Amino acid sequence: MHYVSLIVEFLRGRPTLVFWGAALSQAALWVIFPWLFFSAPPGDVPVLLAVGHELRLGSYLGAPLAFWFGELAFRIAGEFGLYVLAQACVVTAFWAVFDLGRMIVGTRHAALAVLLMTGIAAFSLPSVEFGPAVLAMPLWALALNYYWRASGDDGRGYWYLLALDLGLLLLTTYAGVILLALLLVYSLAIQRGRQAFAEAEPWLAALLLLIVVFPHGVWLTDRWPAVLPTLVGARSGDWWTASATRFVSTIVVVHLGLALLTVMASRWRAPRNERVPAIDRNPAPRTARSFVYFFALAPALAAVALLAGLGHVAPLERVAPFIVLSGLLVITLAGDRVLIYRERIVSFSWLGLLVVPPVLTVLSLILLPWIVASDLQAAQPAAAMGRFFADSFQRRTGKPLSIVAGDDHLASLIALAAPSRPTVYFDRRPEHSPWVNADLIRRNGAVLVWRASESDATPPAALKAQFPELSPEVPRAFARAVQGRLPLIRIGWAMIRPQAEPAK
Repeated sequence: MHYVSLIVEFLRGRPTLVFWGAALSQAALWVIFPWLFFSAPPGDVPVLLAVGHELRLGSYLGAPLAFWFGELAFRIAGEFGLYVLAQACVVTAFWAVFDLGRMIVGTRHAALAVLLMTGIAAFSLPSVEFGPAVLAMPLWALALNYYWRASGDDGRGYWYLLALDLGLLLLTTYAGVILLALLLVYSLAIQRGRQAFAEAEPWLAALLLLIVVFPHGVWLTDRWPAVLPTLVGARSGDWWTASATRFVSTIVVVHLGLALLTVMASRWRAPRNERVPAIDRNPAPRTARSFVYFFALAPALAAVALLAGLGHVAPLERVAPFIVLSGLLVITLAGDRVLIYRERIVSFSWLGLLVVPPVLTVLSLILLPWIVASDLQAAQPAAAMGRFFADSFQRRTGKPLSIVAGDDHLASLIALAAPSRPTVYFDRRPEHSPWVNADLIRRNGAVLVWRASESDATPPAALKAQFPELSPEVPRAFARAVQGRLPLIRIGWAMIRPQAEPAK
């Protein structure tokens, strides 16, 4: 009896249900597991919240939209809100690719494309670290979706949605300039695109795009000398080669799961007489296939060229937006009939790629502190840190803690966990936190923090030079939920008491 997996049966009969089941299952796993087991937001999320807390039109990290969204989600639902927001971005990106795929390769093959995206690592664990790259994924995918509809025969109204989406993308990451430029190049290269420019809608949409980005553009005009060095520029040695090589290597690594699924489902070394299920589609038009090939490959190639020419380009450090069409590319290349060999193994492999990464993430939090004494950021006791320093400042001064400075990551972590949500002052680069100055620190007081060891609690020389009145307190040690063979987290700290306001 020939075995046909449930996934294949549903792909044939209910492909839309398969899509929603896969997308929502992955999202649920990457919301529930971090929420239950992470004691601190991973990666650079604390710094993102520290900047987003100020609700500025921009920062030294670039465009502001991801920082605003992150701050809003954290205010509404704390860390759980951040994880929900991140996975909402992933699901929206999946939907945009699925909807685009339905127009190009049909609903069944579009669902297959999204299933393959489960094998792209950039959409799993890295997506938990909400930031500009994560927010850019759905905006990038929606832009391609809207462009395909807008350039069609009856979709001229989509030009306005495309303009709004591109404006939001540029307010999220400057990497959106690459997509904007490629859309223009593609439009000029094809007849349908050139004909569209004879209509009024693209030009009115361009005006809408300018209106959306205008406030940030005005801000950037005044701040670009301070912003540019942190976003673009070679750092040292052969950084040009290293940056481009690292980008290409990352793209290869994050596609290993997709490559595994593709090889196992292919004819390669399969028994000759094996009966295999086929999933058919109507032939995709040549223009549609060209569209997928171009926008699946050209953005990454353009990013590599920029990295090779400029060196460090911060908006290109995360590859997620550049690979949103990878699954659709594979399905488009596969042809009008997709034969799924080894369907039982492929089905279980797909389920493994869905479930195993979050399980391994939790196991790493439990086992790595014992095995390799690895200090994971997501395992740091943020709540205990924030509560201790906020309570200490409140008890001694009678005022809520309003400013934290010192080590950027520690200060940001304490700021997000402290009940008063204090502002972070980046003392090593004061220009990175223009919302704080010396007068404000003297008036409101602050807590200064730095990494300390068991034998040395001396504050960093740069911190001592900026705050000569600094008097270190006894370092505070914090234990992780799983301590393992790791030493306690020791934080050196000092307090600047608020000055009494002069009598009037």
